[in-house]
Amino acid sequence: MNFKTIFKSLKNKDMRKRIIAVVGILVAYRILAHVPVPLGDTTTFKSAIDNLVNSTDFGGFINLISGGGLTNFSIILVGLSPYITSSIVMQLLTKAIPRMEELNKDGEAGRRKISQWTRILTVPLAILQSIAYIFILNQEVIAANTSVSADPTFAQWALSITAMVAGSILLMWLGELITEQGIGNGISTVIFCSIVSGFPTTITNIGRSLFDTSSGTLSLFGWLDLPVNPQMFYIVLGLGVGMIIVLYLLVKINEAQRIITINYAKRVRGNSAYGGIKSIMPIKLIAAGVVPVIFAVAFLSVPAFVGQLIQRADPSSEIAANMVDWFSAPSVSTYDYTNGLSWEDYIYPVLYFVLVVMFTYFYTSIVFNSQEIAENLQKQGGFIEGVRPGKQTEIYFNKTVNRLNLFGALALGVIALLPYIVDYIFIITLGYPLGLSISGTGLLIVVTVALENLRQINSRALMVTYDDYQ
Repeated sequence: MNFKTIFKSLKNKDMRKRIIAVVGILVAYRILAHVPVPLGDTTTFKSAIDNLVNSTDFGGFINLISGGGLTNFSIILVGLSPYITSSIVMQLLTKAIPRMEELNKDGEAGRRKISQWTRILTVPLAILQSIAYIFILNQEVIAANTSVSADPTFAQWALSITAMVAGSILLMWLGELITEQGIGNGISTVIFCSIVSGFPTTITNIGRSLFDTSSGTLSLFGWLDLPVNPQMFYIVLGLGVGMIIVLYLLVKINEAQRIITINYAKRVRGNSAYGGIKSIMPIKLIAAGVVPVIFAVAFLSVPAFVGQLIQRADPSSEIAANMVDWFSAPSVSTYDYTNGLSWEDYIYPVLYFVLVVMFTYFYTSIVFNSQEIAENLQKQGGFIEGVRPGKQTEIYFNKTVNRLNLFGALALGVIALLPYIVDYIFIITLGYPLGLSISGTGLLIVVTVALENLRQINSRALMVTYDDYQ
């Protein structure tokens, strides 16, 4: 990464215009995150949302990718989840329906049409999710024995759902505007901004605990007294070192790839000869990205949600209680750590890990089509040394990807479990939860998007400063 070239490119008017446009869009997005939904008493619904976020891992994940829009009860409460879901559905349909697969191969025109269908599908998904959120929040409010002021009418419910759908579509549009500026993928950048926006609050909470000297101050070397909490000082120091190590490993895992050399046979047509060259085909260690984590969280949230609905209808149901206990993310704030960890506390993390590994294999098989790649190489006269073109090349790709998936899926599963690993270590060693869990998935998204955006900025910087090297 050539930062000297990037800084030099800022002299270019078009480069400055693009960066300022992206920053302005992100500022507008953060403003939208604080515009409340026009429904009843906002404070009452915020309290209900806090209960929902704290009780389910899926609620916390949705709040993460919406940049706090869920806990703020803002018009972007639904966030980008409808668009992400729509994109995943269209990817699956593209592989399952031959007509759509042909359309995807038609070039830019075909991909543009699929993108338009993705946007159209986002609207009904946003409507369904908005209705679901309003229904769930209303049930939370009723369960808390509170009342919504002014008793919203049907028109008010319709207005609220319309505002939430409009917020989701507006967020999708802002993401695409960022993509058009050529400074990274817009949707990923918005999610990146959402995660980063929570860092100041986390740092503030850590600082408040660190400088709480009610239990004494730290004395170093017998003569240096620091006005900090002794226990929190070593905890924060350990977390800081651990964070640096985790970030280093995340960068290495994200950048890890297998390089396959592709040879092209020399061809002669008339008086022209072409081919006889070599190129490389990089295959990423984690080709599926963070999509398997999203799938796993969504899949695990269903039994817990069904169990909560059954409990409201029949509070004495033992099956519903087990479904909520087994399929809900462990909450360290309500955990009774005096008796240690029981086997039930490991059910959710173990299932989470297994599902992440399974969905990594599943989604990689979708995004990396060995048969299609092998056929294209054969048509272009490309081959791998020592491997016959066609079917043998396809088998070679499958073996390579499966080997990469074995380590990549395990690594992604461990990254997703980092919050629980940190909390369980503190419960076992110190006897109480720390409550400052490291979000492995959030860090992975931040690292991935930051590196990709830096690459695109570097590429554009090289383009606008190309004449300076003539």
